[in-house]
Amino acid sequence: MIDYGCGSGILAIAAARLGAASVCAIDIDPQALESARRNAAVNAVTLDIRATGDPQPEPADVVVANILANPLRILAPLLCALVAPGGRLVLAGLLDRQTREIAACYPAIGLQSWRSLDGWTCLAGVRRS
Repeated sequence: MIDYGCGSGILAIAAARLGAASVCAIDIDPQALESARRNAAVNAVTLDIRATGDPQPEPADVVVANILANPLRILAPLLCALVAPGGRLVLAGLLDRQTREIAACYPAIGLQSWRSLDGWTCLAGVRRS
């Protein structure tokens, strides 16, 4: 599992606690990476924590990104490449009105609205082989 834009590491930590075999947490912000390290230690989980400039991990079965629309637009080629064939991509942090535009940036993945709440939508899909 890869949590791209991990921030405090909450999604990565949840994945590790729920049994993910390996979890990579990636962020651009050094303070976020330090927070993810501390939170992983407090929660007694092992995370592979990387800065965005570090070598990218191998593609994963699950990739999540809970970040804003513009970074999701820019990162589309990278995030698609991080999803293994047949793997799943989950994108959150999107306003309802942004979902069509962002989904169109990910043609290799059949992104669809998974859930919408209070004006925010989560997109999810499976990478085609």
